[in-house]
Amino acid sequence: MLACAVSIDGIISLLHKLILKIPGADVISILTEKVSGELEMLERHLLILKQVVENEPIGILKLAEETNIPSHKVRYSLRILEQEGLIKASAPGAVTTEHTGLFLEKLEGMIEDLSRRSEELKKIKIER
Repeated sequence: MLACAVSIDGIISLLHKLILKIPGADVISILTEKVSGELEMLERHLLILKQVVENEPIGILKLAEETNIPSHKVRYSLRILEQEGLIKASAPGAVTTEHTGLFLEKLEGMIEDLSRRSEELKKIKIER
């Protein structure tokens, strides 16, 4: 298991709060739908990465079972994480790479930046 000072659970919680903060998130709009979808996908990728970090090596079926995410979505997340250099495939399942720790160290700051940007959107007042 990869040791890291950053809590992935805390980051996922912050990301979930960010998704809920999107202005108009409760109203279906092409303006916010794409951003909301991307944040939900990021959350899924992080949930998969969390399982790999905590249980490596781990296979697709076990990941799907542990996260309640369909295996085709797990497979997609694994592909994205591998393209980012955060995991790699091995015979017994996905494992972290030497880049994972640095990514996790910077992740909290990246999520906080997204949160700040979301807060800035709230400051834009449009009146009719």
